[in-house]
Amino acid sequence: MDPILLLATELWWVAPAAAGVGASGYAIVRRRGTVNGRRLGYDAARLELRQAQVEARAAADAARIARADLARVTADRAAARVDASAVASARRALRDTQLAARAAAARVKASRVRVSTERSSMSTGGMPPLERLRGRHDALLARWMEYETDPARAIAFPQMSDGRQPATAAFLVALRRARDARLSPDSRNSPEEFSMYRAAVEDLERAFDIAERAARGERVDAELPDALWDAARTLAIRTSDSVIAWTMRMRRRP
Repeated sequence: MDPILLLATELWWVAPAAAGVGASGYAIVRRRGTVNGRRLGYDAARLELRQAQVEARAAADAARIARADLARVTADRAAARVDASAVASARRALRDTQLAARAAAARVKASRVRVSTERSSMSTGGMPPLERLRGRHDALLARWMEYETDPARAIAFPQMSDGRQPATAAFLVALRRARDARLSPDSRNSPEEFSMYRAAVEDLERAFDIAERAARGERVDAELPDALWDAARTLAIRTSDSVIAWTMRMRRRP
């Protein structure tokens, strides 16, 4: 419960932010949009595409090396220089690198689609990319706050307020990371910063979906970065320790 209350205190500004921007703020966003706002999403998408292409080339090279290594180990096995376990290990390594190469190639395709989408959005008008992204962030924060402020929801879905639950802990970690990565429309933001913020919001959306479905008793696939799960486990342990310490203090009271 402690992490929930802490985050709720830190994010008191969510309600006015989600309610909408004022006229002055909107004017700032519109004015800065003519400087770098309209291209921000497109430039970030191009950056992500270049990064995905570099990773895809590295993954393809790793797969080629693993294939050559399997051929070498197979030849050594035929000459009785290694045992069967070495061949099996080389085959597993090849399979893993091939899967990684396919995943990297898929990310390149997805990045190309995003570049095309962002290019089209520049000519169709509408809200600037950062304003849209902040809107997605605020909308999700408002959905989370419903579980914290609606007594009926809190009773029906207690896991959404329990940092000891793995899925909830992962969401709380993602919540902090998205908050830390949040960009201001009043600043001149770089494509790198926008890309990091967008990735943080996307992780947050996925983490919230997983936490929400887990709280409802659904079986979910943990499609989140490993680093996020690692941090979530640490948070869950700290929360459990805090609850135990609080319980012991209550028991010692006269």
